[in-house]
Amino acid sequence: MTRLLLPVLLLLAVPAHADSKLPPASLAYTQLPDPAQEARAKALMETLRCVVCQGQSIADSDAEMAGDMRALVRQRIQAGEPPAQIRGWLVQRYGDYVSYDPPLSWSTVPLWLAPLVLAGLGLLLARRAFVKPRS
Repeated sequence: MTRLLLPVLLLLAVPAHADSKLPPASLAYTQLPDPAQEARAKALMETLRCVVCQGQSIADSDAEMAGDMRALVRQRIQAGEPPAQIRGWLVQRYGDYVSYDPPLSWSTVPLWLAPLVLAGLGLLLARRAFVKPRS
């Protein structure tokens, strides 16, 4: 029993050590001095998914990876790179999943069709539940 318990406990402890002890990236928690550049960076960060948390944008996540991505976005915005180019680079590096607005392609069709199919099924079930059959 203890042979099985130790590996399970070790596997459960792995997420606790996901972040390193390194200090955060220089612009992870620091805003850009130019308010217009910071606004562009913040708008872009709101549309990018944290690849660690997966349920939060990089603007909202406290994960180390999200901090690194925020710093990267701010550095590139500060260097004059357009947000669309930064988004393209991140999508190329991490895949369409990093974007909250994935492009329509064969691999993302289920993401776009699933809400329509589920809404249709919900309407069908509601109709069957609430409409009385005619005799």
